[in-house]
Amino acid sequence: MIRASERAMGIEYAIRDVVLPARELEKKGVKVIRLNIGDPGKYDFQPPKHMRDAYCRAIQEGHNYYGPSEGLPEMREAVVQREREKNGVDITADDVRVTAAVTEALQLIFGSLLNPGDNILVPSPSYPPYVGLVKFYAAEPREYLTVEENGWQPDVDDMRKRIDERTKAIALINPNNPTGALYEKKTIKEILDLAGEYGLPVISDEIYDLMTYAGKHVSPGSLTKDVPVIVMNGMSKVYFATGWRLGYFYYVDPENKLEEVREAIDKMARIRICPSTPAQFAAIAGLTGSMDYLEDYMAKLKERRDYIYKRLQEIPGISTTKPQGAFYIFPRIEERSKWKNDKEFVLDALHEAHVLFVHGSGFGKAGEWHFRIVFLPPVEVLEEAMNNFETFMKKRLAE
Repeated sequence: MIRASERAMGIEYAIRDVVLPARELEKKGVKVIRLNIGDPGKYDFQPPKHMRDAYCRAIQEGHNYYGPSEGLPEMREAVVQREREKNGVDITADDVRVTAAVTEALQLIFGSLLNPGDNILVPSPSYPPYVGLVKFYAAEPREYLTVEENGWQPDVDDMRKRIDERTKAIALINPNNPTGALYEKKTIKEILDLAGEYGLPVISDEIYDLMTYAGKHVSPGSLTKDVPVIVMNGMSKVYFATGWRLGYFYYVDPENKLEEVREAIDKMARIRICPSTPAQFAAIAGLTGSMDYLEDYMAKLKERRDYIYKRLQEIPGISTTKPQGAFYIFPRIEERSKWKNDKEFVLDALHEAHVLFVHGSGFGKAGEWHFRIVFLPPVEVLEEAMNNFETFMKKRLAE
């Protein structure tokens, strides 16, 4: 047998790994309600019409060529306009880079920052690529705690304990995937102070920035005075264009501390050629156009969040924190005597209730004995899923 690389074989992605047993059930004719992947396009959400029209128009008008590796100038200017209006950041188009979604941004940033043996602080629980990609580059993801009893806010004291001479950056995901937490302004200020104390950059994933239910998202890019911040965002969530695979990141670096890192990132960007050209024309329309659609979409999401939160509160053996952003809820398994771990719990629920969740341990150590639910489907779908799940839990707890 020709052996694969250890770095590739070591990759895990819980969100899609659980799809394999679900497919086996579906092959047998079993209806599985999938609540595992955060894809609005699979339900009753689509990118706004002006973005869809711009994508088609770009293709028909011949914008099917290679673009600049750093992204189209027009796209980068549109990002500058959007981020100035939302976050009040003082950036130029030269500070912006366009990517194949946030995942590629992570690849470029981590690949440029990390040497083997380095480490980066990531939240726990955390979106799986933050752990998987750091390991891929032979570095160590150091998980800092977020506190469930405090709405999953980061524990800055715990963060401090994990910093050493090989720490290269602190990563934030806000609003958070998988918990739905919205980080408080004072917490972000404390993290910036900590980063400044140790001379570290902050990497801020803000893909759900306008998807909040109470309170407003605050970016560290808008608060920093001397700490370098790299802000990542994209078209997948707030603009509902998941399949277009387009994102961006930008630097807020008042003292130019990231000069060498920026050069390294540009080298990596050149070797992968460029992001999708027609998709960038569509993104320009989204970044500069009306966002009136978001009010209706958020009203639907709030209704679905409130419904699933209420139902979970009523199910024995389960507790949960109410999410303040994104479209995930992260319940806690209180009754654990029937299962060895949270993954066995999720697979049991799949095979018995025919509802697909994601095991919390797939998001890091703090996710153990939790599971993530996506509440994007209409209420009638969520109702069927919760009915099945409640029946499953009552049966298991009675055994």
